[in-house]
Amino acid sequence: MQGLMAIFDTMYESLLSLDNVHINFSENSMRIVNIILAFIMFGVALGLKPEIFKKVFQKPKSLLVGLLSQLVALPFLTFVLVVVFNHFITPMVAMGMLLVASCPGGNISNFMTQFSKGNAELSVSLTAVTTTFSPISTPFNFAFWGGLYVKVVNSMAQNVLHPLHIDIFQMLETVFILLGIPLVLGILCTRFLPSLSKKLQKPMQYLSIFFFFVLVAVSFGNNFSIFIQYIPYIFIIVLLHNLLALTTGYSLGVLFRLPSADKRTLTIETGIQNSGLGLALLFNPTIFPPDTAMGGMLLITAWWAVWHIVSGLLIATYWSKKELKNT
Repeated sequence: MQGLMAIFDTMYESLLSLDNVHINFSENSMRIVNIILAFIMFGVALGLKPEIFKKVFQKPKSLLVGLLSQLVALPFLTFVLVVVFNHFITPMVAMGMLLVASCPGGNISNFMTQFSKGNAELSVSLTAVTTTFSPISTPFNFAFWGGLYVKVVNSMAQNVLHPLHIDIFQMLETVFILLGIPLVLGILCTRFLPSLSKKLQKPMQYLSIFFFFVLVAVSFGNNFSIFIQYIPYIFIIVLLHNLLALTTGYSLGVLFRLPSADKRTLTIETGIQNSGLGLALLFNPTIFPPDTAMGGMLLITAWWAVWHIVSGLLIATYWSKKELKNT
């Protein structure tokens, strides 16, 4: 027991030093991240057609449970997690976890859902709806749960943290520009240029995956040595957080007695977060000033971008070999 506590103490001290690390990220790198994210969202919108949503909205139970899982349950349970483990993780690490939990679903979840024999129409609908709501839900969830986290920690440790001041309107504007505009352009392309949209859809899926890894590489950039130094601790935290997200989606599917295909969909949708948006927000100087020591937030968000792809593919591969049950 003492040995385990010693490990936790070492982990906390290392993460504490990470919180004070200033990440090297240039203005050009920020532009690249924004362009890549907009490109990915344009690709997502090319697959959005009215007939996809018709079946889902006729029986909206699974869609509503999915929205509950992503927009409410995951941010709330993440808040509970960071408070319970407050003595083992640092404030910036906790804020990084809350930021990821506040982001909408990631577009790669659609491919993984189809591969896992899940409900592809439900997956696309959830990605579209959470992305559409994200200009409001992401700033609200991060500001609300982040602010509540600061209050709770301060009540336990006598005002050790500064109050959280997030410009919600600036974050809303950023999310709308990065996600909303590309989404609208993609939908317009599908509506008025259907032949072009059909030709672009498949290549854009593969390019989106490739550019997503480029986005992560750009984010690490000149900070690779920092990543290597802290990855053992960040790996454990993201592993547990991602496991919480996957379990949340599946548990709500079981609780509300959804069909097996929909349970798989909710699991993957809740476990695959648009952490690329989180990275873009972190590097926006009007939201997080450049002099902010946010090493913990960056590494949590960036490693999420890698790990959720690995975990999602592992689960999708397992389910692809198992037949769906009737319920």
